[in-house]
Amino acid sequence: MTHDILLHGIDGANPLGFLAAIGTLRVLSLDAGGVRLRWKKHENAWRPVLALDTALDEHTLVERLSARLATSIPPEVFALGDNPSVPLGLFRPYAQACAQAAWDGDRLRSDFAVAFAGEYPVDKDGKVPDTALRTMSGAGHQHFLKFMCNFIEQVQPEHLHKALFATWRYDDPVQNMTLRWDPSDDNRYALRWSDPSGDPDRKSTGSMWGANRLAIEALPLLPTLPTHRQLETTGFHTQGARKTHWTWPIWNASAGVDTVRSLLDMAAVHRSGQPGTQPQGLAARGIVEVYRSRRLTTGKFRNFTMGTPVSYT
Repeated sequence: MTHDILLHGIDGANPLGFLAAIGTLRVLSLDAGGVRLRWKKHENAWRPVLALDTALDEHTLVERLSARLATSIPPEVFALGDNPSVPLGLFRPYAQACAQAAWDGDRLRSDFAVAFAGEYPVDKDGKVPDTALRTMSGAGHQHFLKFMCNFIEQVQPEHLHKALFATWRYDDPVQNMTLRWDPSDDNRYALRWSDPSGDPDRKSTGSMWGANRLAIEALPLLPTLPTHRQLETTGFHTQGARKTHWTWPIWNASAGVDTVRSLLDMAAVHRSGQPGTQPQGLAARGIVEVYRSRRLTTGKFRNFTMGTPVSYT
């Protein structure tokens, strides 16, 4: 018998929310393989529902999740430094060390390594290509991997609880504490009354720490893969220099982490031709919605739009 618990704080159309949901599934599955996830329409949004072997209330689930997060990512994962796009001479020994750890029975490091970057093709500066989920690379003192470490060090159970079970109020400090996966992170000066870089409120509001921490755990489910032209990231489609879209499915049948990994990689979902075309044959697989978000590039930063439904059959 399974026991369901609704994570009613998460909206599956929000890129950060979706990552937080599948990150929660993945980290709980590190110890308990019976955890599964589905989506349910609740309060005008698709919300994740965990199916557990044991009945847990909200606080017990958060305690268990927090305890597992304390050791879920070994520090060696971040040996690349502050950002994943580094010279090939630095990335290759890092990748080799991760591969050796996998041969020795520890896949965690290699799972994150292939989620961060790949060896081919290097750019004009000799740096390796990295994940399409990377949103910053040092400009304005915003560092992708360094900010991940900030979340790992500072997130507490109360941050997890309000990310999973409360309406998102963005009442955590955003300064040095954002991965720019939430559409609200698109705070360009042109869209604001005042210059956001000098906004004193950044020291007290603007972020959802718990959601970002859980989203980090989703990265191994969205690995990169070199192709004949470029490094591809699971779920992403690029058309031209600045037209990159990310597509993900919503399903209504409980699925374990391995099944979810397959759903995320389905060609019918994210390789269905040009953005705007209709994916085929998904309803029969339990997929009830397909969302597509556009990645926006403004200067040295990237942001994501809210996912919009894509027609499918």
